[in-house]
Amino acid sequence: MEVRRTVPVALDVDSDDAALLEDTVDTFLWSAQYVVDHAFQGEYVTTSKTTLDDETYDDVREKTDGFNGGLVQAARNKAAEACKSVVERWKNGKTASKPTFTSPHVVYDHRTATFHDDYVSLATTDGRIEADYVLPDEDSETPHSKYLFSTEYETTGSELHYQDGNWVLHVHCKTDVESDTSEKAATENGTVLGVDLGVNNLAVASTGTFWTGDEFDHWRREYEKRRGSLQQRGTRWAHENIQSVERKEEGRFQLVLHRISNELVAEARENGCSVIAFEDLTDIRERTGASWGHKWAFNRLYEYVQYKAEEYGITVEQVDPENTSRRCSHCGFTHPDNREDEDFECLRCGYESHADYNASKNIGLRYLRRNQTGSGGGAPLGVRLNSGTLNVNGGYSPASPEARTGVHAESHRFGGG
Repeated sequence: MEVRRTVPVALDVDSDDAALLEDTVDTFLWSAQYVVDHAFQGEYVTTSKTTLDDETYDDVREKTDGFNGGLVQAARNKAAEACKSVVERWKNGKTASKPTFTSPHVVYDHRTATFHDDYVSLATTDGRIEADYVLPDEDSETPHSKYLFSTEYETTGSELHYQDGNWVLHVHCKTDVESDTSEKAATENGTVLGVDLGVNNLAVASTGTFWTGDEFDHWRREYEKRRGSLQQRGTRWAHENIQSVERKEEGRFQLVLHRISNELVAEARENGCSVIAFEDLTDIRERTGASWGHKWAFNRLYEYVQYKAEEYGITVEQVDPENTSRRCSHCGFTHPDNREDEDFECLRCGYESHADYNASKNIGLRYLRRNQTGSGGGAPLGVRLNSGTLNVNGGYSPASPEARTGVHAESHRFGGG
């Protein structure tokens, strides 16, 4: 089984090298945008990397005064993938517009970045620079020691990001491992953990654990106030500080989402789940009334859970979200009036529950119905609850031994089946 990890590594960059990296970021983003603009010029959007390379490589190199060839190709790949994503949305009847690149970053591969024991060499718009790693205490186990500096993991590439006034390299590592026998046995014929995402509660699991959005919303409001205050000043200094506020905001939210994703994966492992099922995130903003910030958080949380679950042989999937919040997870009756705000009461059978918890069970059930084979050939047996499981028909079976109970930081558990 292939396991992938991304390790953030802070870099010690002096002022001269920082200026070069800033210029490299600007040139990389310009190059990617140039390719996208070219891809959208014709009657159809061009998504082929080969075609885009043939049609834009020389132009980009000329217009950027000979920008590093490897970085030009990385920018082209970034652009092609973004164009392909837009076309896929169109094919599925979804709306999408031409991509734009604004987040300060550069994509590196083995041709443009060389990793050493205590520093990295990076290609820029003017040759290469060398930047030392800024690492935590060597005595503690960290992702750096576990993945980046481990002989068991191979470095496959990286992305350089500018965050909170600092340069951080997100290094991608991979390895092939044999699944632990006990872990594999627990998940091959395990259960599904359904997860509902929302505004008031960022995530709710079918086991009854809630991860509230209180902390996320608090800091979102705080950063909005700070940006608003700076925007009123209208000075260049204020504009630069707005960018700093945005980087701090993203960094704080990433920490919150990493914690929630770790706890979601732990929830799945502790309950022997082979699958974590989310609702399809494509139109979640329209369905939930979420802000763009929430939509970003949902997508990022899904990505974090996906790559972290992979290490334990747990699959992460998305299912059709239609009526998951209106359908009764007990009897299957679907009606808009079943739900009122956060309360769910089935008009047919009278089942009452928190609406998000009911939705999380429906998400798990929908995955079962889509994938259940009936032959037991590795298919999940049911949707995991705190006190038992639901089978594909909604039938309840109590847990044995007695289900565990617990409370996560910044989360709470909803009891019942």
